[in-house]
Amino acid sequence: MTTSSTNLIEIIEFTDPVCTWCWGSEPVLRKLETIYGEQVKISFVMSGLVKDITSFYDSHNDIGGDPARSNKNIAKHWLEASERHGMPVRSEGFMLFSQEHPSSYPLNIAYKAAQIQDQVLANRFLRRIREASAAEAKQTNTTEVLVELASEVGLDVARFLEDFSHGAAQKAFEQDLAMTARYQAHGFPTFLVRFGEKETLLRGYKRYEEFKAVIGYLTNGTIHERPIAASEEAIMAFIRKYDSVAPIEIKMTFDMTDVELKSVGDSLLTKQMITRREAGNGYFFSARSSSMACDSATGICAVAQ
Repeated sequence: MTTSSTNLIEIIEFTDPVCTWCWGSEPVLRKLETIYGEQVKISFVMSGLVKDITSFYDSHNDIGGDPARSNKNIAKHWLEASERHGMPVRSEGFMLFSQEHPSSYPLNIAYKAAQIQDQVLANRFLRRIREASAAEAKQTNTTEVLVELASEVGLDVARFLEDFSHGAAQKAFEQDLAMTARYQAHGFPTFLVRFGEKETLLRGYKRYEEFKAVIGYLTNGTIHERPIAASEEAIMAFIRKYDSVAPIEIKMTFDMTDVELKSVGDSLLTKQMITRREAGNGYFFSARSSSMACDSATGICAVAQ
């Protein structure tokens, strides 16, 4: 079933791959994609949070100036945010910024390089960058780590490096920065919600119910939710679709209680249908593959753990 552009809600997130409240918005976006299906299209504009940490300053969280001190305060801020949004965060060993790597701009440019190559893989790459930054404390603004993550999601590394290093992705990023300025999206996340000629901006982290209300208003009720019952089959389909899923993403999408979530998670683990990967102060679920499985997208054959 296809949806015409006149019957489609667009949600454009002005973002940076290392914005913690963008990380916290992932469960909301995944619920929107699941409940509204083909009626919603979600895309990302790279907006460049930190051009240079040594000249950046967030007075509310005392982030900026010295990279080492900033890393310590960022880790503290991310942990505090995690208590509210529920996505995993690892503070131990967090060292994103350094004198040699003071910017988040390389991550934005890397996404644009991936997008030039393949939109689906680019979005998978963005999610993988967010995971590696927030939940694994990897220094994701280095080319070496970005190449590793690009390879993981199945991007052509040679083409990725060409676009990343020789201007094409930089030019695309500058176009995103221009759009960010045009909409005065100075804080992240900012969401542009568009339906035909009508559009509105939502600034900051927003609950699913807020998006639902705005969608209802902009579409005059012509686009509706399509809730899915929280069966094991539906939850497995959700996990397979997204590959790596935090518990809060399942809980929010299927309107589950903590007890219900634990029951389903334990059942799927006992049946060896999923694996659990510890990550910072939380964990992720992934679908368990057969003893030897080969992914045609990435060209990787892996032994199930």
